[in-house]
Amino acid sequence: MITKSIKKLGRSLIYLAKTPITAKIESLKDLKGLPLDDPGPSRSIDEALIWLGRAQDNSITKDGGVANHYSFLRGWGASYPETTGYIIPTIIKHAKERSNGTLMDRAERMLNWLVSIQFSEGGFQAGTIDAKPAIPCTFNTGQILLGLTEGVRTFGNRYREPMRKAADWLVETQDNDGCWRKFPTPYAAPGEKSYETHVAWGLLEAAEVDNNERYFSSALMNVNWAIRHQNDNGWFDKCCLTEPLRPLTHTLGYVFRGLLEAYMHSKDKKFFSACKNLADGLIKPLRDDGFLPGRLISNWEGSVSWACLTGSVQVAYCWFSMYKLTGKEKYLRAASSVNKFVRRTQKTSGPEETRGGIKGSFPIFGDYGKFQFLNWAAKFFIDSNSIEIEINDERSKSLLNKNFL
Repeated sequence: MITKSIKKLGRSLIYLAKTPITAKIESLKDLKGLPLDDPGPSRSIDEALIWLGRAQDNSITKDGGVANHYSFLRGWGASYPETTGYIIPTIIKHAKERSNGTLMDRAERMLNWLVSIQFSEGGFQAGTIDAKPAIPCTFNTGQILLGLTEGVRTFGNRYREPMRKAADWLVETQDNDGCWRKFPTPYAAPGEKSYETHVAWGLLEAAEVDNNERYFSSALMNVNWAIRHQNDNGWFDKCCLTEPLRPLTHTLGYVFRGLLEAYMHSKDKKFFSACKNLADGLIKPLRDDGFLPGRLISNWEGSVSWACLTGSVQVAYCWFSMYKLTGKEKYLRAASSVNKFVRRTQKTSGPEETRGGIKGSFPIFGDYGKFQFLNWAAKFFIDSNSIEIEINDERSKSLLNKNFL
């Protein structure tokens, strides 16, 4: 055991010695702890939206998609179809709210690029656009479906056929028990994935847009399959990219959001019960300052000393949603503390490559998105801060009305 620890320390020191000075400086800053300043939800959203625009403009493949990351080690990355897909609804939401034509143009460019790379059978590839070989993948197709459905809602029928092709492909490749096994990503460990409830959400949106019962039934069949893998304490088995015994909060956030959407679309109480059990379990490892360990084990204890910031804000969004459904303050407090923690990690000054972006991990040398600012982290960060603003506005109006009466 001592020998293994010495070897691990040695490897870490060699890795650190090879990292650029910018990564070392950022690591030292993070080791000192978070700054006290909280820029607040509105400022943070503005900065993250601008950063996503830079990620689109600076993608090394220059195709209209969004670069998967900015890395202290390698700079900007290639466009990432999967995450570009679910970034689209976020960009469109804020384009509409702000009457911002530039944001709407960005969303349209993303959609046009995705349509141009769709496989003839309807699926979309795994990995970034430069990944070889390019093979269709269930999860990525489901995430892009979220963007296509919003494209139909916003721009009309020109995106309806690509949406239908993607949804049909998902239905046709689904196994009879509701699980998707035929087209897994090559970038995760083999095996069934309960977090593909986030794929089911894409089908639910397509069912709504197209009034399609087949899509709706397929989605709920998957969610029913997934909840069979939930334990009594809320824990989900088969819920990680690589380590199912200690999943990332990122993939737990995926399954959580899929469950919530299944409940809100179907009003099936068993889905709400699954949400509540998961929500309550995830609160257990949360620290008072909003730190949520990036990997958890089945008794809901943290197994790492770093936060997966993507997962943190995904879970926060779901807790905010649970507050809206139940009125329970514990969910509001938990979500607000997490959002504040992640906002304090965001840079609102300095170089454009990092200003407004969200790190994969905090500290930045954590094992998820190490030394990277991730486009999907920024997307989920915007979503979670947006729902926080909505709830705070509703509470303020309610208090004002109460005082007036």
